[in-house]
Amino acid sequence: MTDSATPLSEPVADRRPLTIVMAADTFGPDVNGAARFAERLSAGLAARGHDVHVVTPSVTHARHGTFTEVFEEQSITVHRLPGWRWYPHDWLRFVLPWMAKHYARRILDDVKPDVVHSQSHIVIGRGMTRIARQRGIPVIATNHVMAENIIDFTTLPPVLDKVVIKLAWDDAKRTFGMSRAVTTPTRRAAEFLERTIDIDGVIAISCGIDKGNYTPDLTPRPHRRVLFVGRLTTEKHVEVTLEAIAKLVPELDVVFDIVGGGDQRRNLEQTAHRLGIDDRVVFYGRTSEEDLRAAYTRADVFAIASIAELQSIATMEAMASGLPIVAADAVALPHLVHDGENGYLFEPGNSDDLADKLRRVLTASPEEYLRMQQASLTAVEAHDINKTLDTFEKLYRGEPL
Repeated sequence: MTDSATPLSEPVADRRPLTIVMAADTFGPDVNGAARFAERLSAGLAARGHDVHVVTPSVTHARHGTFTEVFEEQSITVHRLPGWRWYPHDWLRFVLPWMAKHYARRILDDVKPDVVHSQSHIVIGRGMTRIARQRGIPVIATNHVMAENIIDFTTLPPVLDKVVIKLAWDDAKRTFGMSRAVTTPTRRAAEFLERTIDIDGVIAISCGIDKGNYTPDLTPRPHRRVLFVGRLTTEKHVEVTLEAIAKLVPELDVVFDIVGGGDQRRNLEQTAHRLGIDDRVVFYGRTSEEDLRAAYTRADVFAIASIAELQSIATMEAMASGLPIVAADAVALPHLVHDGENGYLFEPGNSDDLADKLRRVLTASPEEYLRMQQASLTAVEAHDINKTLDTFEKLYRGEPL
């Protein structure tokens, strides 16, 4: 007998909790945008009742296996495959590529997921996508990669870099072609991917943040603290901000706080010394979440000179903390920073332009500064983590967006 309240023409969607395998070449304790996104997405899905399994390299080669780990106060099943350190990089670990399909078969046999979400097309996501496709398991793929993110760590002669990058993108196209949907954090990043590997229909889905975790300070105060949060790697171009700070020091009592670790820290410390601003720059290294949020609240402006951001979670966190942003006019940063509204964009690599835009923020009238703060808080509303979770749940279930 059919329930009269449920017409046959309108079947009820299956809303049962899903079993999801998250394939991630980088995950906690790594500190980078892709890892942070995978952590928050996995924790958010677990909080909604889904059974989430993360597949990622082990922190040390000796300690691999399946563990229950806590991220964002949620317990997640993490399958840590034997990981090998890539020594040209300060933290990167990888799974042997020729073993990726073997591990994928084993985990898919054990977990029997409803869907696989690949966070990388390089090793684990690549192997998992191919085996999942063979078994009829739908795959959602998210791209976090740009050439600038990896080019410095290939150890190959520069003449070969373009060849290697082309081969990598060709393989990415084949991997993405096996997926139900391909996503990336912003529309600009989607256009970049569509243009780079000649595919259509890439979906822009914000990484998302919980703005309730951040504490904006909207009280009037002197403005002197510039903040950067992120990995200290070459594509971040933190040296451009150091040069801008040096240009401001003669006229402004400015301090530059740098939160994050990376292979370029020693070079950046030497640059600060060469510029004569050692006493104006504080390197905090990696910090706890509590200290990170305090750094955002304490700062007066967030500066990011990176040329390789597909979104920038750190910039969104700064916006949620009520900070005006000064950012390089490159890739996806203009998606977050609207010039003259919640801060300013500057010409990438141009320290004079960056210094000028920082000066505008730091010397703004109280009314103008508050207007930029409120513009950041308004703009970040579009990146609420719950909207991100809703969208991925629809993709996992094969529902229209």
